[in-house]
Amino acid sequence: MADGQDRERRVCRFLDSIKDDAAELYLLGDILDYWYEYKYVVPRGYIRFLGKLAELSDAGVRLTWVTGNHDVWLFDYLRDQLGMTVLNGHTVVETQGRRILIAHGDDVGVQPAMYRFTRWCFYNKVCQWLYAGIHPRWTYPIATGWSNENRTRRDPQQQQAISERAAGRLVDFSRKFGREHPDVDAYVYGHIHIARIHDEGGLPPVIFLGEWISLCSYVVLDASGRFELKFFNQ
Repeated sequence: MADGQDRERRVCRFLDSIKDDAAELYLLGDILDYWYEYKYVVPRGYIRFLGKLAELSDAGVRLTWVTGNHDVWLFDYLRDQLGMTVLNGHTVVETQGRRILIAHGDDVGVQPAMYRFTRWCFYNKVCQWLYAGIHPRWTYPIATGWSNENRTRRDPQQQQAISERAAGRLVDFSRKFGREHPDVDAYVYGHIHIARIHDEGGLPPVIFLGEWISLCSYVVLDASGRFELKFFNQ
């Protein structure tokens, strides 16, 4: 818990650092390790982070959250409280004169059959309704335990190899998507723990945002339409 609160405070310092300059903020999933919104209640925790998002919204920063596989059950709470746009799946947005495909990254490219089935269950309305009927005292420890096990079961070299293969699939998807939609200027993905701007001839920038467990990486699109990969170390 202490490590989680330290990371939360670091994210809050980052949000403080951008609040005077940012016009828009895009969060591309897995921002929260686990989240499930019931009709009248929300999970404990994340209070500092949610408060900072409220400050940004009140200051006129436009907020967009693309759900990931850890925060898939983000429904209408932040939309109604903060005016935040909540998206599922990959979407092309227009900002700073650029057309950009944004996605968490787990819904594009070739995925294992079991992962596709699990993701279908997560998004299925009937499955969500059945899950909501189970008391949180049971669902919360199961979900967080599963999340922790998935994050810690592999050694760093194995995880890096998996991430590199996933990055290749996302580049392939971007290339195919670009042939059908040549007006897209860039592709931005979360999901895999790689911080990189992949820029090869004939393909617009494919940007991997990295993670905030150790890298604390993010990408800025400036007024000139240029992308810059940055790392927050305060």
